[in-house]
Amino acid sequence: MNRVVHPIEQESFRRLRARLDTSHFPPLTRAVVERVIHSAADLDYATDLVTDEAALEQACAALHAGAPVVVDVEMVAAGITRRETVCRLKEAQAGPGLTRSAHAVRLAYEQVGPGALWVIGCAPTALEELLTLDADPALVIGLPVGFVGAAESKAALRASGLPAVSNVSEKGGSAVAAAALNALLYHPASSADSLPEEKP
Repeated sequence: MNRVVHPIEQESFRRLRARLDTSHFPPLTRAVVERVIHSAADLDYATDLVTDEAALEQACAALHAGAPVVVDVEMVAAGITRRETVCRLKEAQAGPGLTRSAHAVRLAYEQVGPGALWVIGCAPTALEELLTLDADPALVIGLPVGFVGAAESKAALRASGLPAVSNVSEKGGSAVAAAALNALLYHPASSADSLPEEKP
């Protein structure tokens, strides 16, 4: 079933494109960049985000084929509108050298196994823990926010070679992480372009 785009969203994307030319991005990269910018009203994400079109294509196919989606916090889950997600933070417990967010990642991996899409928008320690596992993810959307560990954890994600969406700076958060996943959800696996239509 095709998604119906609200006129306010159409106008928002029209204004975004009037201020920023995104036409040079390949289709899925453009979808992710635009939806992240739209979620934060922050044009700087156009140069701050780090993506790979081939990885996004494979992740989009996995997502539409039913791959599990794991999130680090319920706020990320709340922003993902068309897919059930796995979040184990409520059951997780902190321990020596282990944050609740990191323990939640361990619990989630035990539940879903390899091949999931991981969406981390809050806790750098969740991303750090994921990188210690042999998770074989379909994609890691690593956009945690904060002045302690966020930029470093995202740099480690890029260095890992895993298929990923990340950004260079300390900014990020639940809304932008969910937006990146939604960009793939809203993009039909068999379509070259499902961005909100551009009106003349």
